[in-house]
Amino acid sequence: MKHILFSLCLIVGTSMELSAQNPDQTHYVNTLQGTNSKHELTRGNTYPTTALPWGMNFWTPQTGPNRDGWIYQHFKDSIRGFRQTHQCSSWTRDYAAFSLMPVSGKLEVDQYKRAAKFSHKNEIARPHYYKVTFENKITTEMSPTGRGVHMRFAFPRTGDSYVVVDANNGGSRVQIIPEERKIIGYNKNANHSVPDGFANYFVIEFDKPFVSYGTWSGDDGSISSGNMEAEDRYVGAYIQFKKGSKVQAKIASSYISYEQAELTLQQELGSSKSLEQTCEAAKKAWNKQLNKVQVEGGTEEQKATFYSCFFRSMLFPRKFYEHDANGEPVYYSPYDGKIHKGRMYTDNGFWDTFRAQFPLNAILHPEFHNNYITSLITAYDQSGWLPSWSFPGHQGGMIGNHALSLIADAWAKGFRSYDPKHAMEAMFHEVTNKGPGGPANGRDGWKDYFIYGYVPYPDCREATAKTLEYCYDDWCAMQFAKMTRQPFYEELFKKQIYNYRNVFDPSVGFMRGRQKDGNWLPDFDPTEWGGPFTEGCAWHYVWSVFHDVKGLIGLLGGDKAFVAKLDSVFSVPNTFKVGTYNRVIHEMAEMEMINMGQYAHGNQPIQHMIYLYNYAGEPWKTQKWARKVMDELYSSTPDGYPGDEDQGQTSSWYVISAMGLYSVCPGTTEYVIGSPVFPKMTIQLENGKKLVIEAVNNSAENVYIQSASFNGQPFTKNYLLYDDLMKGGTIRYQMGDTPAVGRGISEQDRPFSLSD
Repeated sequence: MKHILFSLCLIVGTSMELSAQNPDQTHYVNTLQGTNSKHELTRGNTYPTTALPWGMNFWTPQTGPNRDGWIYQHFKDSIRGFRQTHQCSSWTRDYAAFSLMPVSGKLEVDQYKRAAKFSHKNEIARPHYYKVTFENKITTEMSPTGRGVHMRFAFPRTGDSYVVVDANNGGSRVQIIPEERKIIGYNKNANHSVPDGFANYFVIEFDKPFVSYGTWSGDDGSISSGNMEAEDRYVGAYIQFKKGSKVQAKIASSYISYEQAELTLQQELGSSKSLEQTCEAAKKAWNKQLNKVQVEGGTEEQKATFYSCFFRSMLFPRKFYEHDANGEPVYYSPYDGKIHKGRMYTDNGFWDTFRAQFPLNAILHPEFHNNYITSLITAYDQSGWLPSWSFPGHQGGMIGNHALSLIADAWAKGFRSYDPKHAMEAMFHEVTNKGPGGPANGRDGWKDYFIYGYVPYPDCREATAKTLEYCYDDWCAMQFAKMTRQPFYEELFKKQIYNYRNVFDPSVGFMRGRQKDGNWLPDFDPTEWGGPFTEGCAWHYVWSVFHDVKGLIGLLGGDKAFVAKLDSVFSVPNTFKVGTYNRVIHEMAEMEMINMGQYAHGNQPIQHMIYLYNYAGEPWKTQKWARKVMDELYSSTPDGYPGDEDQGQTSSWYVISAMGLYSVCPGTTEYVIGSPVFPKMTIQLENGKKLVIEAVNNSAENVYIQSASFNGQPFTKNYLLYDDLMKGGTIRYQMGDTPAVGRGISEQDRPFSLSD
């Protein structure tokens, strides 16, 4: 009865406020948001993440095969394990994954044969608690800690009761210690980005004695009854309990050693006598973060969408450090394979997250943000490269050098816990070398870029996209050099900051692939994907001039022509040519699905485009489209996203846009204004101040700002400054159902552009 009441409390009781100042927001969060995804078309590519904010390890039910990127797909009807995961994208598989699975009746260890049927009607998925009851009557519950998890298995009274531990393939070990009711082990399954010797050491401690036990190995699950230890490419263990048992399992892991895993288990779970205690602590940890933003008004679905997205904005980058016996942070470096004191973070791709997630973190989580930026320089010291796509070391995916954006943006906003000269050296090294792995480390085509002022195609893949992103990153480096008084580097980077002009073809009105001889790539079609572009076409990349929108306006023929071009993104057909991809990739299918012309919100390159109306004298169109995208393309459901969620970026876009803000050009202190979703939003800043955003008369129809004031002072600018936001106060908008065409239209109202 106690467990039944506990579950009912999670569903019903959480709607009651914990206190007037600290309401329970976790009941709005649906961790199944975005899970109805597949290779051909994604609605988020998420899994029901059970974790603490930025936790070192996550836990999730697993519907897919062990090494498959799609861990959990909502349309599937069986679960094969409850898995520790670190995956931040289904396209990158996973590392250091192992799982537990309860089995009733006949012992089955093979991941396909042990799978059990379930229904979503018998599933609860919250940040701090996951529960499912299978058709075979086994119930599994779990609640997280930062580096571990508390599980409970309730078996039916008929049939033998087993727990199978799957240490996964790629190199693994298990050891059963019956007298301590414990299993220890490791797995080494990882991608190419880790140093030699990488391992994830785990400890599993049960609260019931073992009736029998054994190990198994290989893909076919060859069982060795009574065996206490196994080590090979792919091994696992099983233990048997009395029929009808309710078994608790406390689990922790470490990248340092078994001893550290044991210490972590005691630090995080030693005092927790029951799953309920662990669950309550996890809920408290989440509410501490979720209550940084309290919304009033709006529909229940809008609140659920907001807090579900807010939850996902706080998963990556993850903490990659542990605590020693003195409580001091310590970590195994995924870059040099050594043990260091201090903090390290990983699992993030800046091609996605420099756009919205980190500008959001600067407002809501400045302490975390400062620690993370500092760790970028540490990663450079340990590996010789700034991270661009860490997973957990240098994964090498995507393009650009957006660590430069993060560092410059942080310095502009006052985060200065690192040596600027050393950071500048790291930036210079990054742009004048090609790193290991994929395109993300160093700069692919860097010599040609400096010689010609653009990256030529087809000499270099995705050359035009790289040119545009290198150009913005060079502006970031120039800004950083200017702010930190390093004139040599300022002059060096200044030479590249207008290179976007070199890939703009005025005869077609788009960015375009350019050959080494200076000629344009023939047979241009703005709807053709790939080739000189990355996961998009010319319609998406013509807007990739974050630092000089006014300069781009000039290239496109002035304000009216620029606005007409923006409008046409939504009015032209949503057709595409597959180009060099030679097939329909999911991003194409998602653009077609949302049916907003060439607007492809499911991928990052165009996500800022809606906010560019602010630069050309028609800010009301930003307000219209921002609200339309939030209303129509996001929800709290398993179909909740219009494409990949991407490590928090697409969620962060929603969260910061719901505030009525967006950072078009990180590296400045400006947040461009959109249209807030809720009538009132109160942001509890870490410095103790409050920022209140009021939208009077806000509704689904009243999306247009009629007038605005900040702390009682009227303003017409289409942006707000970071320092002003962090001082707190009240932003008040009067909203209406028709555009205020005379507001925010002057040159002085426009956000930063380099050409100014």
